[in-house]
Amino acid sequence: MKSPVVKRSIVVAGHKTSVSLEEAFWNGMKEISGLRDMTLSELVGEIDSNRQQGNLSSAIRLFVLDYFRSRAVSAAPDSKPQV
Repeated sequence: MKSPVVKRSIVVAGHKTSVSLEEAFWNGMKEISGLRDMTLSELVGEIDSNRQQGNLSSAIRLFVLDYFRSRAVSAAPDSKPQV
């Protein structure tokens, strides 16, 4: 069975690194970077510099999740986030 995780190389702060993410997270990253008018490498660099702990792939997943969760909450009329 083929793994849904895709490993790609990316340059972050001038250094080449590889990141393993599911295709949905890569697509989310591309959408976010496009909306922010920045490259994928710039966005990953921002995520990398702001992460508190854990590996880069986990930090990216959490960033993408938080981004789309925030958009969903702000788009819903008078909705309260569920905890």
